[in-house]
Amino acid sequence: MLCRNKIKALFSGVVGMMFLISVAVILTLSCKSLYKADMRHLHLTEKTGYSEEEILANYEELIDYNLSPFHKELKFPTFPMSEEARIHFEEVKVIFQGFLYLMVFGGILFVIISICMVKKKDWLFLKYTGICSIAIPSVLGGMIALNWEKVFITFHELVFQNDYWLFDPVTDPVILVLPDEYFMHCAIMIIGIVLLGAGVSLGIYHIKPRERKQ
Repeated sequence: MLCRNKIKALFSGVVGMMFLISVAVILTLSCKSLYKADMRHLHLTEKTGYSEEEILANYEELIDYNLSPFHKELKFPTFPMSEEARIHFEEVKVIFQGFLYLMVFGGILFVIISICMVKKKDWLFLKYTGICSIAIPSVLGGMIALNWEKVFITFHELVFQNDYWLFDPVTDPVILVLPDEYFMHCAIMIIGIVLLGAGVSLGIYHIKPRERKQ
């Protein structure tokens, strides 16, 4: 019986971890403030020759395209786009839409699990959610700290079955306003949000048993 409870808690923890990761990815993609800060910090207007307004207009089109299932076609306001880039962005959209659906359905499943567990006063699922959500981001964070460029390249080689992600700035100037540093900061933000969620889960787990004893 004890082993069965731990298996249920572990499954719940994995569901919780996947939910936290999907939330972190969608929140980071939606956080236009992060990009605006990087745009100024990295001096993209000076480096590219484009105005802030033009950069943001094209960036926001890309983000809206990736976030909305109803935004079927990517059309940059001022940037040209090659056929290879169009295909790549379609592949990227599939990935982000996958995270969006995972967030919705994973969230529903995690809420159902949480309600069932809380009714039984069994908080073990929060412990496993916290542990699982710390493990993967910690490993990824260590890899990023050691060699971000290697992580970035390896990720693209594993996820995409072509080299269309290697943009030519002449035909696809959007790459000029999407520097590697921005993607690194996105990865750091995702890890930070997941670790925050892990900390909250572990905090609640450690508080609740004491409340029951009072």
